[in-house]
Amino acid sequence: MTPPARFTTLTFARDVAAPVATLWQAWTAPAARAVWAAPSPEVTVEFLEAETRPGGREVSLCKVQGQPDIRCEVGWLDLVPQARSVNSEVISEGGVTQSAALVTAALSGGGESSRIEVTVQLASLAADMAAGYRQGFEAGLSNLAGVAARTMVLERVIRAPRRLVWSCWMNPETLPLWWGPEGFSCRTTRIDLRDGGEWVFDMIGPDGTVYPNHHLYRDVRPETRIAYTLLWGENGPKHADAWASFEEEGEATRVTLAMVFSTEAEFQAAKGFGAPELGQQTLGKLERFALAR
Repeated sequence: MTPPARFTTLTFARDVAAPVATLWQAWTAPAARAVWAAPSPEVTVEFLEAETRPGGREVSLCKVQGQPDIRCEVGWLDLVPQARSVNSEVISEGGVTQSAALVTAALSGGGESSRIEVTVQLASLAADMAAGYRQGFEAGLSNLAGVAARTMVLERVIRAPRRLVWSCWMNPETLPLWWGPEGFSCRTTRIDLRDGGEWVFDMIGPDGTVYPNHHLYRDVRPETRIAYTLLWGENGPKHADAWASFEEEGEATRVTLAMVFSTEAEFQAAKGFGAPELGQQTLGKLERFALAR
């Protein structure tokens, strides 16, 4: 006989040293969620699907060596940018449903700080899941706060259709022509702009300084988003996890370019040499290039 479900409501909250717009990206963007989702180092989270939009879903496997995989299916019900998200969540193991939950997150903030408050209405089915949820959400929100605090988010509304902006970015012949801040140029060694592909190139500054780069593409959704890893030179150490998303706004396109730096020190160093301003210059070059097509 199946035991009766146990119902409980759990609440969690974190203050975050980042603007609410950055926290929203860290909370909802699939590339960012992949960075902070694992509650501890011994846990690996593999994302099978990720579509963060009302009606979209996210499917992941939580893996611990020597134990059965735990499957998590998220259904996004409501998304109000920088304010609220609501999703369903079903946890199963070995094909047996363990729990179902309704998860509501409220975001608020001003300036360089923000806060996230999460309410979980939990129904435990095969076993009492409350303790596991408490542990998982406490660890996950701590990870989220750390990720948001070293995340840089840039946005620009480009006065061109999304398909055109996408084609300028994801064309191996055109991407090197505009990538980089004002006065920089690109010298490509290899370029393969697809899921599982890479771009090995040097950025050359106005003074001739060479900056080796290696981008590894891991999630390419046509005209929607790109996720990639930035390395310091070919097969060098990881610098950041990055993503770009493309949203239609009438005849224009909102481009969001964001990256989670590997360490807080790298994030502060990037801010120190003007990375936000240089990134906006890069998006400005993209807009000029698209408008000239």
